[in-house]
Amino acid sequence: NYLSLSDLCYTSTVLPKLMTDLLVERKTISYNNCMTQLFILHFLGGIEIFTLTGMAYDRYVAICKPLHYTIIMSRQKCNMIIVACCTGGLVHSASQFLLTIFLPFCGPNEIDHYFCDVYPLLKLACTDTSRIALLVIVNSGLIALVTFVILMVSYFLILYTIRAFPAESHAKALSTCSSHITVVVLFFGPALFIYIRPAMTFPEDKVLALFYTIIAPMFNPLIYSLRN
Repeated sequence: NYLSLSDLCYTSTVLPKLMTDLLVERKTISYNNCMTQLFILHFLGGIEIFTLTGMAYDRYVAICKPLHYTIIMSRQKCNMIIVACCTGGLVHSASQFLLTIFLPFCGPNEIDHYFCDVYPLLKLACTDTSRIALLVIVNSGLIALVTFVILMVSYFLILYTIRAFPAESHAKALSTCSSHITVVVLFFGPALFIYIRPAMTFPEDKVLALFYTIIAPMFNPLIYSLRN
């Protein structure tokens, strides 16, 4: 439920503005709206990343420790995980926002992107942004990388556990996990490419950003509800 809610809000920070911009020749956004979009996008994106991690833990417990599932994944534990996800998203977003809000912008005001993000804004700053870019890598890049590794390890443990299951159960669990891994790769692959590298932008970034801002959230309801 929280994943679907965060998906809905997450895409709503980008998609309406993108669709509006496609219909007009001059694409503009105010400074305040740009900073608001940056904060909300990273806040909801952080919640999404941490929620996917929590759901991977939930899948691991359900498949690897089914008899203890109701005890381990109690309602209180689920609520604690959601609070932790929201807190993690807020800390991540606030740090990104604070790194950007104090930058001096005194020259060009055009970014080569369809939403306000840290790297395109760093290119416009009238100061040396190398240290800030390093902090962005630590904040966004390492969080995405560590989370991705945790997700892959959890699915590896699941696949390692189900090797002893009967053939039918093996196929069912494998099918579910493969669809989950597909969404994780669609979301984290482009995000890692953009945030784990030094502060530079490429024209391809806009295409890659579509995967984690629109395509992956669009597939999540199909994967995590219909597929399950």
